[in-house]
Amino acid sequence: MTASLYRRHSGGVLLSVRLTPKSSRDAVEGVAAAADGSVHLKIRVRAVPENGVANKALVALVAKWAGVPKSDIEIVAGTTSRLKTVLLRGNREKLATRIDGLCAAFACDAL
Repeated sequence: MTASLYRRHSGGVLLSVRLTPKSSRDAVEGVAAAADGSVHLKIRVRAVPENGVANKALVALVAKWAGVPKSDIEIVAGTTSRLKTVLLRGNREKLATRIDGLCAAFACDAL
């Protein structure tokens, strides 16, 4: 069974993310699998990882990418780590369908 980029949650969808701060650009780069088989969304931000600045940039970028308000995005695990779990609040079926569609552009076989 393949791992999934996200999990349905009672409040929405939990998205696995690998954040690279201090990048040359802000971008959602694609989907990747780690050595342990877990799957995550690769995201780069220009912000530095100090005082939560990179996390705020991550929230803004995920909100724009997923088409949801920033207020519906929360980092629920990994605030000081590159690997994070991000909660997207809302209708979980609609969010899952939206994420699947967005990730189809990456031609990811892991989903």
